[in-house]
Amino acid sequence: MSEKTSATLYYDIISPFAYLYVKQRQRLKQLDIKPVPVLLGGLLRSTDNVGPGEVAAKRPHTYQFCVWQAEKLGIPLRFPEHHPFMTVAAQRLLVQEKADWAMVERAFDYVWIEGKDPNLSWSEFCVYLGLSPDTAKPESPEVKAALVANTNQAKADGAFGVPTLILNQHCFWGLDTIDWALDYLARPGMFEEASYAYAGNVPNGLT
Repeated sequence: MSEKTSATLYYDIISPFAYLYVKQRQRLKQLDIKPVPVLLGGLLRSTDNVGPGEVAAKRPHTYQFCVWQAEKLGIPLRFPEHHPFMTVAAQRLLVQEKADWAMVERAFDYVWIEGKDPNLSWSEFCVYLGLSPDTAKPESPEVKAALVANTNQAKADGAFGVPTLILNQHCFWGLDTIDWALDYLARPGMFEEASYAYAGNVPNGLT
């Protein structure tokens, strides 16, 4: 059996697209994917970007598209009682616990299957992850710094949102790039081809 190629998936449980990506990660069975929690809000701010939940006209369109996409994929999805919400405590907890894929998926399930905001039911969220109900919201400087470092590394790797897969230093952002990543694995010279090289360096006509 050939050795799997290492890759990184940057995620935040606030993202329904990241949830749908995680539910399909078995499609990338050639990869050994490490899940890395980041703070989406921080990543967006650092890249001069905003999430669709912050754009009034885009918000209902995006949310309803997620419902449609989940239906098409046969993946259960229930929007939480409000969205977006702060995920800093939950993301810090996933850092603190060095969350493996089983815990990561449970965290997503709590938001996108149970339809809950962990901040409103913290003890229940912790139990859902297999932790003690007395688990405190992480406040240690080390955990806080680790989440910031993850977010900064995501930006350095080219991420500007979630879900983002980093594979051989190439950035694949969004649920719909699973197919692109698979094509790249079958055609590893893709980004050296003339059309891709040119597209990656097209001069900006607005500057």
